[in-house]
Amino acid sequence: MYQLNARPRVAFVATATASALLLAACSGGGGDGSDGAPAGDAITQEEIDAAMSTETDLTFWTWVPDIQNEVDLFEAEYPAMNVEVVNVGQGASHYQKLRTALESGTGAPDVVQIEFQHLPSFRLGEHLLDLAPYGAADISGDYAEWIWSQVSDGEAVYGVPQDVGPMGTLYREDLLMAAGIEPPTTWDEFAEAARTFRAQNPDQYLVNLPGNDAGQFVGLLWQAGARPFGYDGAEAVSIDLQSPEVMQVVNYWNTLISEDVVSVDPDFTDQWYQGLASGKYASWHTAAWGPVFLQGTAGDTSGLWRAGPLPQWDEEAAGNWGGSTDAVLTTTQNPIAAAALALWINTEPEPALMFATEQFLFPASNEILNDPEFIDQESEFYGGQTVNQEFAAISETVSPDFQWLPFMDYAYSAFGETLGKAIADRTDLATAVVAWEEALTTYAVDQGFTVE
Repeated sequence: MYQLNARPRVAFVATATASALLLAACSGGGGDGSDGAPAGDAITQEEIDAAMSTETDLTFWTWVPDIQNEVDLFEAEYPAMNVEVVNVGQGASHYQKLRTALESGTGAPDVVQIEFQHLPSFRLGEHLLDLAPYGAADISGDYAEWIWSQVSDGEAVYGVPQDVGPMGTLYREDLLMAAGIEPPTTWDEFAEAARTFRAQNPDQYLVNLPGNDAGQFVGLLWQAGARPFGYDGAEAVSIDLQSPEVMQVVNYWNTLISEDVVSVDPDFTDQWYQGLASGKYASWHTAAWGPVFLQGTAGDTSGLWRAGPLPQWDEEAAGNWGGSTDAVLTTTQNPIAAAALALWINTEPEPALMFATEQFLFPASNEILNDPEFIDQESEFYGGQTVNQEFAAISETVSPDFQWLPFMDYAYSAFGETLGKAIADRTDLATAVVAWEEALTTYAVDQGFTVE
């Protein structure tokens, strides 16, 4: 946890090593703003005390509902801080507006919510402040290795984890029991269960695999040990969508789709919502945010669902789907105060627990993942199961070395035009994944990257 120690209000511990890293990583801007943080120098306690007691206006772009509640706690702790919370949209709209503000040189926030997969694209433009000298280097032990690896590169830290999405399975216990199916523990068992269930239920499927959602499919690749993307933080990327691990997943789903034992409806549409509520899909491979989402989507099925891990390949593992951070932009004129906001609301116990229990973000920090107030909650919707505890255990099995390209917005768009289209059209996935790789490679070269 982010410690206050014996010093007033904020404790940003800055080491000489962290200071040197800041000089190397953040030469592109920021750090010389009105709160007195010299660019590239160690942040002293005197500078911290002065910044946090100086009347300061901050702008925070985020899409989290009711996050004003956590911000209010921050402002109560630091009365000199005045934070304007702005929701400019979600998904593509959020990132487009952020890029526009950065390119124009005006209107960018001090602190901004950024999903894991998009952090590299903002690192590319040197837009993210290295938070290590501002206290972030001291909280690495508060997170699982896989989570910390998403926000750090060596000693540099580019965001404070806010929420994560380790993947598991939600399933209709009643529908599986009626078909004589035990919850599959391996992917081989799942394939046989899908065939059995479909044969008994001509209007239903054991699961749906959407072609419009790259995030879910990439999470399944992650679980299988595939590492399709990589970025060195500078000019080189790696793209490997024909590895044995990728093809294992592609060929697996290719077979089930061609046999028509899984459905391929686009997700987060009216048709898909109705499918979850009506029993058209007897399970859902989803992330840790899925259980609460499902309760609001299929309320009439309360008590019938259960949660568990994904089916497994050769060893126990999970992928991740989703997750976000709060990052500080190098354009901020108040880096100390901005870093304080990003750190405080995500690491102090009261706001961090509020995120988990009131806004239902699945927590990133070990402290909240082990808090009885969070993990011991029994869910009536899931038959009294402690679902948070299930996904907390799943989070421990996510492997840490998954990377992203610095143009994941394009990568996901290209997925929809290649592999995603093949899923939706029930055509050959193996051919489509090659087309996806070719599209990404061409784009990378056109953008001036070296492809390894």
